[in-house]
Amino acid sequence: MRRYGLIGYPLSHSFSQRYFTEKFEREGIQGCSYSNFSLPSIGGLPAVLADAELCGLNVTIPYKQEVMPFLHALSPVVEAIGACNCIKIEGGVLTGHNTDVIGFERSLVGRLGDHHRSALVLGTGGAAKAVEWVLRGLGIEYRLVTRRPRPDTGDLGYADVDAALIAEHTLIVNTTPLGMHPKTEECPPLPYAALGPRHYLFDLIYNPARTLFLQKGEARGAVVENGHAMLVLQAEESWRIWNASS
Repeated sequence: MRRYGLIGYPLSHSFSQRYFTEKFEREGIQGCSYSNFSLPSIGGLPAVLADAELCGLNVTIPYKQEVMPFLHALSPVVEAIGACNCIKIEGGVLTGHNTDVIGFERSLVGRLGDHHRSALVLGTGGAAKAVEWVLRGLGIEYRLVTRRPRPDTGDLGYADVDAALIAEHTLIVNTTPLGMHPKTEECPPLPYAALGPRHYLFDLIYNPARTLFLQKGEARGAVVENGHAMLVLQAEESWRIWNASS
């Protein structure tokens, strides 16, 4: 049996287990299973890794950065951004990859306009690092927005985001869990009245399909996109990595 799984906490929002289970059935893939490993602490990872049949893991909130010390080898992207969401396990060697980068870029560019040249990235975690990598590659300037900005970083606090800043930054990417099921009444505290049809709001959350963040943008005429397509792309890229010849 080849085993795969997802580590994170909590995993009530998990997409991956259902996706891969259905993929195995749909495509007639035999001898494979996919499980959720809900770990209250990254300290629980060695017990998961003790399974000799484990061939790969996906990594989600809050462990995309905390998992780094457990890895033996890194892809160039993981080495550059310091965040991993996919691990290939072969011969006891854990190699870290980042499929957030591919998933985000491919799902973003389809609706990206020439006027989307400045972005606000909400959050500073592992997913935000992948978003930063993609935006740099696309030549899009950006500012990070966080609940606890440090003076030495140049990051913005939410109180710093006013109507003028919203008008200037026509791409806004939410990498935080704000608005994720079951707390669907939450959203990043922004001056949504300043949004308009030139704005593009991208939410990495997929459940619900329309977070309050996206609803507020849509009400102002903005282009909106959730994280579902990104997750499908990530899952398929993980499967390619796990099955690629070394």
